Amino acid sequence: MKQEMVDTARSLLKQNMALKAGEELLVIVDETTLTIGKALFEAGEQLQAKAMLLQMQPTGRSGAEPSKTVAKAMATADVVIAATSDSLSHTKARREASAAGVRIATMPGIKEEMFKGGAMQADYAQVAALARKLAQKLTVAKEAVVEKDGCRLTMSLEERQGAACTGMCQEKGDFGNLPAGEAFIAPMEGTAEGTVIIDGSFAGLGELAGPLKLTFSRGQLVEVEGLDKERLLDLLGDNPLARNLAELGIGTNEGARIIGVVLEDEKVYGTIHLALGSNDGFGGNVAAGIHVDGIIMNPDLYLDGEHVLGGGKILI
Repeated sequence: MKQEMVDTARSLLKQNMALKAGEELLVIVDETTLTIGKALFEAGEQLQAKAMLLQMQPTGRSGAEPSKTVAKAMATADVVIAATSDSLSHTKARREASAAGVRIATMPGIKEEMFKGGAMQADYAQVAALARKLAQKLTVAKEAVVEKDGCRLTMSLEERQGAACTGMCQEKGDFGNLPAGEAFIAPMEGTAEGTVIIDGSFAGLGELAGPLKLTFSRGQLVEVEGLDKERLLDLLGDNPLARNLAELGIGTNEGARIIGVVLEDEKVYGTIHLALGSNDGFGGNVAAGIHVDGIIMNPDLYLDGEHVLGGGKILI
């Protein structure tokens, strides 16, 4: 085991998760993340926690439920790190574990190079402060407008609460991604209208062959244009709920890079990400069994007419 990975894991568990001696730590991995899981397990032992490493089969898509055994284990630990290829963030299993008071960080698609650098090594006090400030902006806003390359997408944010992914999961029931750094919200279902360009990457697809142009009507994706059109449609399948505009997010981590892994890509400072599918885990009403994010580079974002993001910079 590389000492650098164990050192990163120990810092993460101690600072971000506030892991204490005697607490039960559950590290969930699959075949793609076993090395990272072993580093987390070893670090947990060094911190005198009761550590357990659980290897599961990939679920096949982000937002799909893990097995009942995994779900039960999640709900009975003190701290859970889910370093898996497919995201467990927007699942019933994660929500129930959070409701039980478990502190949870998910790392969907985490790679060894990501674990050792980039967004993981950010100044999390700065990342968190900006994410919280933007989350408050999202909470009070009634309408969001995203513009890029002549495309314009509008959506209502009324009666929805913004949230901040700060990387700090230190209190009972806290949940977030690691690496972290975003403010996000579930737009009101049925309100998204217009077109948008996705040109960074897309969860489940990686880096794109070219820009994707998505058209929304009454909150639903109704048309896709671009080289990766068929790949995206295959990913979404026949489930109409998978076409719901589920999330509007803003990246706040200046250490993050576009690398084709949405876990880090969506945290890149000055980007926007839009998700399709489930949003019932953060204030929405749709449970689609899938949640996939697409990253927009250098967009303009307006909240109730205020220009809050443009030219790759956050303007507040």
